[in-house]
Amino acid sequence: MINWDKLGVRPADILLPETRDITRWGCVACDQFTSDGEYWDAMEDYVGDAPSTLRITFPEIYLGKDDEKYISSINACMRDYLARGIFKEYKGAIIKCERTLRNGSVRSGLVMAVDLEAYDYSAGSQSMIRATEGTIVHRLPPRIAIRKDAPLELPHIMILIDDPNNTVIGNVSGAEVYNTPLAMNGGSIKGSLLSPDEHKTVADALARLADQKDFATKYGLDESTAPLVYAMGDGNHSLACAKACWENLKKELSPEEQANHPARYALAEIVNLYDESLQFEPIHRVVFDVDAEKLISEISVNDGVSVTVITENGEKTVTVKKTNELAVGSLQDALDAYMEKNGGRIDYIHEPETVAKLGSQAGNVGFILPEFDKSQLFPAVISSGALPRKTFSMGEGCDKRYYFEARRIKYVI
Repeated sequence: MINWDKLGVRPADILLPETRDITRWGCVACDQFTSDGEYWDAMEDYVGDAPSTLRITFPEIYLGKDDEKYISSINACMRDYLARGIFKEYKGAIIKCERTLRNGSVRSGLVMAVDLEAYDYSAGSQSMIRATEGTIVHRLPPRIAIRKDAPLELPHIMILIDDPNNTVIGNVSGAEVYNTPLAMNGGSIKGSLLSPDEHKTVADALARLADQKDFATKYGLDESTAPLVYAMGDGNHSLACAKACWENLKKELSPEEQANHPARYALAEIVNLYDESLQFEPIHRVVFDVDAEKLISEISVNDGVSVTVITENGEKTVTVKKTNELAVGSLQDALDAYMEKNGGRIDYIHEPETVAKLGSQAGNVGFILPEFDKSQLFPAVISSGALPRKTFSMGEGCDKRYYFEARRIKYVI
């Protein structure tokens, strides 16, 4: 018998679509292309009337434009999909995802349920599952509003394990249950259902990563140090939202109900930090509605951290005061201080070409950040806690996780 309680994750009752047109089902994570209306218009046209995760998720580009109506529509569509029976449920499942990216490389992961009791996003957390960036609490209410009455959850969350020998994911294969191209230049995805024996293979490998003595030896720490087994890769605020909803709900539940309630868990994909396809990309910045020259003048210093700046007058290098070991942290501190005093709006952009396009428009400033070395992620989080917000992205926007699998978090339709 596998003791999943000690591992922070477990198999889940996973819903997969049985729609005939499965190519229109998947949709990229809601926090992508947040300044690119053309992308989402094209996705709307592509999906049409077909069942799609586009209809049961909330792209952030639409936030603030009638949220209550949009959320009501999402929940109604979820109930409709359940009532129409478009899902097949796989009980106690672990699904191995193999995502072929735009460049042809393949990213592998395991879709499982994360125990929210093993996750704490607060500063200084020593939980088994930890945030890798600061959680912006004021960003949670719209997500909480979506989740609190939803009968389903769909993950764009990817959680990383530090597994150089690929012992958790590399030794299982499963039996194929879906295989389809993905919309909007998203490549393709194949999902395979693991066998009971493969569940044990996964559990044994995770137990080795969670062993406190082995963890301390690996990172050169005192043996009393609480192991960091899972570090957030993508979807930090989505998992924080699930945690907040669970903390609110469990106040109404008995200890027996808390132990097995579906909302105690959140569906996520577990990915190896050392997956060869996993390229860490810096997340760039564009500041809108500002006096570009004034902004650049006020954040510039003679000695500090260099970043590339793009305005309507072209591209140049600017040096900002070093306030953080990472360039992104120093830049973010400088921009926060400027906008608090002078106003403006910031967006976080994955594609340099989009930064160049937006930054070159009057009233905007684009910032291109240097590369981020992924091997430093776990040591940095262990030693310093959460990194500056929007420090890195795991690949370009079109390579982010697509919504595909679903799970019930309520049993009332």
